[in-house]
Amino acid sequence: MKTSDFDFELPEKLLAERPSQERDEARLMVVHRKTGEIEHKLFKDLINYFDERDVMILNNTKVFPARLYGNKEKTGARIEVFLLRELDHENKVLDVLVDPARKIRIGNKIYFGENTEDDNALVAEVIDNTTSRGRTLRFLSDSSYEEFQAQLRTLGQTPLPKYIKRSVDKNDAERYQTIYAKEEGAVAAPTAGLHFSKHLLKRLEIKGVSLAEITLHIGLGTFATVEVEDLSKHKMDSEECHIQSKACEIINVGIERKKRVCAVGTTAMRAIETSVSVGNRLNTFDGWTNKFIFPPYEFRIANCMITNFHMPKSTLLIMISAFTGYDLTMKAYETAIKEKYQFYSYGDAMLIL
Repeated sequence: MKTSDFDFELPEKLLAERPSQERDEARLMVVHRKTGEIEHKLFKDLINYFDERDVMILNNTKVFPARLYGNKEKTGARIEVFLLRELDHENKVLDVLVDPARKIRIGNKIYFGENTEDDNALVAEVIDNTTSRGRTLRFLSDSSYEEFQAQLRTLGQTPLPKYIKRSVDKNDAERYQTIYAKEEGAVAAPTAGLHFSKHLLKRLEIKGVSLAEITLHIGLGTFATVEVEDLSKHKMDSEECHIQSKACEIINVGIERKKRVCAVGTTAMRAIETSVSVGNRLNTFDGWTNKFIFPPYEFRIANCMITNFHMPKSTLLIMISAFTGYDLTMKAYETAIKEKYQFYSYGDAMLIL
C-alpha cells in the first residue's frame, strides 16, 4: 500500500477545538471487524462490550507543560520553545523546537519569565542545531534539578496541538491529561484515554475488567504525516517505553484465557507490539521504540482497540488500517465525516472489535 491511499478530505469544522463537556459523553463509533457492522454510541456505553477478566491496556504517560515563550537577547524577539526531551540531566541540556527558527542560531541566548532583566531569570543558550526547527539548549541555571523542573512547569503551557487555534485555558491542564496519568514525560496526550472518567473506570473494575498500565512517552513524531509514498521508507521518531512485569502478567493471562485484550490508543498498541515473545506473549521492556506499524501486519497481543479519529496520511490512521482492514477503515472514516464525528486530539472515539 502507498501513503496516498490514506489521504481523504477532512472538513476543518470537524477538528475538535474543545473536549466533550463530560469525558465519557464523547461519541463512540463501534466497528465490528468480522461483520463490518458500524454502531453509534456514547463512550460510556463502552462498558457493555466488556466482561469479567477482559483486559484494558492503558498508557499512563503524563504530559508535561512543554510549550514555553521567551525573548531573544538584545532584540527581545518573542520565541516559542517546545521542549522535546532531556539529553543531559546534570547539565540541564534539552532538545527543543523553536519558532521562528530563522532567528535562533548557535550562541544565542533566550530569556524566560516576565522580567528578563532579573538576575534570577531563567536563561538558555543555543548550543547546537538538530533539524530545520530543532535546537539543543543548555539552561544556565545553578538551581537544583528539582528547582529547575519546577521553574519549567511554572513557565510552561499545556502543549495543545497546533491545529487548535484558541488560547490555552485553565481547563486544558486537566482535560489534556488522562485521569490515570502518572509517569511524566510526554509532549502529547494519549488521546484515546482522555475519554475515561473516574466513574467509568470504577464501573469497569466492578464488572471485573482488568486494567494493565504501560508507559510510552509520546513525542511529536507520532502525529506527523508520512512524507514518503513508500510506507517501508518512513522512519518513526524514537519514544521512551516501559512495560513492567505486573502488566505483562495481567495481559498474558487475558491472552491465555482467550479474553478481550484491548489496547487503549495507538500508543499502547505500539508499545505492546514492541516487546512480543516468540510465543506471542508480552515481555517486559525498558528502552526506546521506533516501531512503525503498517499493512500488512499481524497483531500478536491485543484483539481489540480504542482510538480517536486521526488525520489523513498519519501513522496513526495507517496503523488503524492494519488492524481493522483498509476497506472497513475507510468506510468507517467516510461514515464519521457524514455523521459529523469530531476528529483528532479532543475528538470522538472508535472501538474496534
